[in-house]
Amino acid sequence: MSKIYKYKRSDGSVTYTVKAFLGYDLEDGKQNQVTRRGFSTKKEARAFLYNLLSEVDKNGVPSKKKKTFEEIYEEWFEQHQKRIKPSTSKSIESKFTKRILPKFGHLEIKKITHKYCQQVINEWSEELKSFKDLKIQLNLVFKYSIKMSYLSQNPLDKVTLPKAKDEHYVIDEYGEKQNYYTREELLDFLESIKSEPLNYTFFHLAAYTGARKGELLALKWSDINFSDGLLHISKTLYFENKTNHLFKPKTTESKRSISLDPDTLSVLEYWKAEQQDRYTQLDQPVLSDSEQYIFTKYHQFKKRITIIRTAYFNDQISRILKHNPHLRKISVHGFRHTHASLLISAQASANEVKERLGHADIRTTLNTYVHLMKEDKLETANKFHEFMNKPY
Repeated sequence: MSKIYKYKRSDGSVTYTVKAFLGYDLEDGKQNQVTRRGFSTKKEARAFLYNLLSEVDKNGVPSKKKKTFEEIYEEWFEQHQKRIKPSTSKSIESKFTKRILPKFGHLEIKKITHKYCQQVINEWSEELKSFKDLKIQLNLVFKYSIKMSYLSQNPLDKVTLPKAKDEHYVIDEYGEKQNYYTREELLDFLESIKSEPLNYTFFHLAAYTGARKGELLALKWSDINFSDGLLHISKTLYFENKTNHLFKPKTTESKRSISLDPDTLSVLEYWKAEQQDRYTQLDQPVLSDSEQYIFTKYHQFKKRITIIRTAYFNDQISRILKHNPHLRKISVHGFRHTHASLLISAQASANEVKERLGHADIRTTLNTYVHLMKEDKLETANKFHEFMNKPY
């Protein structure tokens, strides 16, 4: 039987305690009871009790056996990997295997303190640029532990994230990392690689369409409708075990058609002719549009032209920035953000940005680019003022 108790503290404040009988442990047959204290209102206590009993009804009575972090991770990951792409699953598994499990795997989940978490994250920050992502992955397991009643509090809630070292990104006035170019910066970047047709075409297309890197690398010439000025995205590419794999887009909305401007069509036409010339010079067969990938390069070792691996343009942008120190650092994904930023500056609506980027939910667009949209608030107010003061 489950109850909610009212408790009056010495200072006169009132809190509520939940005591829930969850049945009997599946492993040792003993009574399983959960007690949670400190709820400030009865409504909060009831909500916790309702969620707890719902979880038990859905997943059964949790075991009282001492659980290690690794045991809970494996339980969480078994479910989580069903919702994500194989490439993402492989990446997450690698992060846990190489970094997280060596630090946390052997520890009993209930004995992991926020002080220990802070110590580990501090260590990661000293040697890894990706330490913030490790903290995100770690947090998913702790949240799952609370959801399944293995934990009552998340030790990461009290952890302070260290400042990243060697941070070259510009921080804008809203405290956001400015991983995108302004119009002038983009044009400057593209001008600096004008003599590199492959790089120029890729980065131009990324910045002028907002397509994801994997979506661009999966494109074949048949995906470009030159007469109607459309780019059709229906697949994405990822690289695993030294092999490229094609996969369905990230979401249903990711399968989309993007209109292309005349300049972008000209860039693509030039690269198509250039690519065919290179094939002829290298004595390589020119494939049909439905077979030929847009982004390919000659593989010296294999002595043939191959589709480009997903990390290739990451390496290219590092080289480009190294040889052009006046250019500000952004990532390859930053060209997608650049497109969104310029769309917003061009007064495109949030829904137009959503559809062009292939977001599944308008909230994703708003949450990702809210800091950019803030910049247009004053302009919106001025437009409204002008409209209301027009003579009639």
